[in-house]
Amino acid sequence: MIFIINKLLAIGTILAQVFIACGILYLLFFRQHRDKAIVRFFTGNAIALAFLVSLIAALSSLFYSEIAGFEPCRLCWYQRIFLYPQVVLLGLAWIKKDFKIIDYSLALATIGAAISAYNNYIYFQSQASIICEAGNSCATPYVLEFGYITIPVMALTGFALTITLLLGRKISDDSQ
Repeated sequence: MIFIINKLLAIGTILAQVFIACGILYLLFFRQHRDKAIVRFFTGNAIALAFLVSLIAALSSLFYSEIAGFEPCRLCWYQRIFLYPQVVLLGLAWIKKDFKIIDYSLALATIGAAISAYNNYIYFQSQASIICEAGNSCATPYVLEFGYITIPVMALTGFALTITLLLGRKISDDSQ
């Protein structure tokens, strides 16, 4: 079961990374094409999609710690502090059609992404950190799919996807 979940999450991570790259290209070079149906779909449903991303990320983190038995490192816990509230905030915003939540959600996602980026640095550089515990290192390789997708990469991708979706909506709203 863990093998299947790892593969599904890894494939989802790759798809999310492709979407993030396309979103960055759109935000940098193609904003004048906001009348395209696909752009309207993603900007119009950004809150719902960001909620879905945060829900999948939260459920995945709970799966890995509670079902698979992977002990989360201290940085993983810090990231969860900025992830879990997103599920509630974005879920309520989606239900109430409240788009004012975007700035708050962006703040949480940006801080979570910064912590996640540091976690990836520690993981891939095998650096010791005073934040990580000796018995539960931030560089413990619980998952490795497609040669680079680890739990820290999945977390960073989730935060980056949330940021991309919400920035797309925010920029779309500001330019109207």
